[in-house]
Amino acid sequence: MKHVPLALICLMAATANAETPLSPLDFEAYATGKTLFYALNGAEYGAEEYLPGRRVRWSFLNGECLDGSWFVSDEMVCFTYDFSPESQCWSFYSLGGRLLARFQNDPSATTLYELRQSPNPLACEGQVPGV
Repeated sequence: MKHVPLALICLMAATANAETPLSPLDFEAYATGKTLFYALNGAEYGAEEYLPGRRVRWSFLNGECLDGSWFVSDEMVCFTYDFSPESQCWSFYSLGGRLLARFQNDPSATTLYELRQSPNPLACEGQVPGV
């Protein structure tokens, strides 16, 4: 797992507090066609592949993937996944050319930040690439 210094995490969180969230259209333009890898509390947490048509594929990087989609609600980006219809809404911020995501269902609970990105799809067990 990759670790990020705690001072950097605190700086990123403080800076995001002072910034305006990305609009959902700006988020869509940034993320579509990419796989973004996220960290939580200094450790790699998971990755999400942003597909055309506002479809997504999430993985905790354990080989299992969850398919879903996203939509706009009150200027937030909200996700639903095939296993659960409950919406998970996030506000995204641009910080130093990377995303910082704050979970809006409980803002004190989760803040993820982008570690890296890839144009390649997630490696999912039992899925044929391109399907």
